[in-house]
Amino acid sequence: MRSLIVRILSIYDRGNAPGYSLVAFLILRCLGLVFLAAFFSLFCQALPLLGGDGLLPADRFLERLESHFGGKWQAFQEVPTAFYWGVSDRALWLWALAGVIGSVLLLLGVSNALLVLFLWGLYFSFVSIGQTFYGYGWESQLLETSFLAMFLCPLRSIRPFPKKHRPSLVIIWLHRWLAFRIMLGAGLIKIRGADCWRDLTALHYHFETQPIPNPLSWYLHQLPEWMLSGGVVGNHLVELAVPILIFWPRKARLLAAILLVGFQVSLILSGNLSFLNYLTIVPCLACLDDRFLARFVPRRWRRHIPTLQEKKPRAPERPSPSVVACWICIGLYTVAVCWLSVAPVKNLMSPKQAMNTSFDPLRLVNTYGAFGSVGKERHEIIVEGTDENFVFSLTEWREYHWLGKPGRVDERPPLIAPYQPRIDWQVWFAAMQRPEQNPWLLHLIDKLLHNDPGALALLAGNPFPDEPPKFIRCSFYRYRFSSPEERRETGAWWVRERLGDYLPAFHVEHEGLRKFLRAHGFTRTLQTPSQ
Repeated sequence: MRSLIVRILSIYDRGNAPGYSLVAFLILRCLGLVFLAAFFSLFCQALPLLGGDGLLPADRFLERLESHFGGKWQAFQEVPTAFYWGVSDRALWLWALAGVIGSVLLLLGVSNALLVLFLWGLYFSFVSIGQTFYGYGWESQLLETSFLAMFLCPLRSIRPFPKKHRPSLVIIWLHRWLAFRIMLGAGLIKIRGADCWRDLTALHYHFETQPIPNPLSWYLHQLPEWMLSGGVVGNHLVELAVPILIFWPRKARLLAAILLVGFQVSLILSGNLSFLNYLTIVPCLACLDDRFLARFVPRRWRRHIPTLQEKKPRAPERPSPSVVACWICIGLYTVAVCWLSVAPVKNLMSPKQAMNTSFDPLRLVNTYGAFGSVGKERHEIIVEGTDENFVFSLTEWREYHWLGKPGRVDERPPLIAPYQPRIDWQVWFAAMQRPEQNPWLLHLIDKLLHNDPGALALLAGNPFPDEPPKFIRCSFYRYRFSSPEERRETGAWWVRERLGDYLPAFHVEHEGLRKFLRAHGFTRTLQTPSQ
């Protein structure tokens, strides 16, 4: 019986022939870079966003979950996170630091399944308590990608090229399946979304209206319309046609890898889209193989890579119990992925396709998509304060500036990705919504009225360093990129027009503000100036 099982598993593992050690090495190093960006963002922002005195405190969020589901264990089953058992500010800070350290180890070459499992579980726990600030599709994409990449790593070694471990071809193909779903989902959501994707005008607006433009965005926006329309055609080809090549023979797959990775690099160059495009490159690398990558490896390094040393196929050996156990785990995981892929595939085929949706609590297989709609105008919320005792038409207002989003018209758009200033992204969405849909923004105003250090750490400087402002308001502006002529004359990157108030002026004892904060449970920061 045992020999029969070994024979079956040997057939299953025929794809384990050498050929993907370099690919696995590259995937894991790129994943380490993405994890580093994600955890460094957490390390810098977790406390002012999710701490006990943050904009959306995680401890109160978990209390509401426990109350809603009837207990800690019941809540854990619905929203899994380790922070049910400790979510102090110290715990958030230390675990974010642990994530940074683990990410650096992975980036530097430590390849171990337990390390990747730790990073996956830790980031999952943070995403589960992140609420509005962690509601993006790339959170689920990072979780799915990292759980899948865990099966590329050995369990008993930390070497980047372990001698007795070969990446399974089955796991390589699951990476390709992930890349296919990501790209096709992004392409279909555009075709089914805004008219501008179908009439080829989307890029006439995208570079200007995307969440956080970068220094190249202004120049790309100035390109002739025929080039921008051609860019949309190229986008459709890469997202709708090229993914099919993933399942073709080797040369077609290599071409698919080059086109897909090149496309993601072009997106990285055109805007600050967090770590999304870096992350999307990871599964696309599985379309390569060691024979292709070997030409880029210096000769003196090749002796450290077992797959580049094996000139002849090895005689089949009786696998050890640990190898058999590894095969069984890969087999069970493959069956789970196939089963969990049913709902995402149905979603891809549906005319009512939803993007960035999870269908299982562990987010093992998800559906993705981005920019199904493109705004044709850019609206910005600018927070302004004054130290004057009364507000009237001649009041002098001083602006608070975001880390990445447009503010000063003469300031060049920054290069900030893969780091993600989370509050900047939420303000971008808030400008398209009603104020009551973003209670954290009123909480931010209350904190700025007290010169709260945590809230100020999320912004680019404090215009009131000595004393807090007496009043704060949110102005609503229309922004557009300046034309080349306007930029030559004024040096400004942007032209803006004030449309009115997004939120009226609030002072520290404003009863409406205090009532709103109490209604949303933000009682910890309700203070008076004397306090």
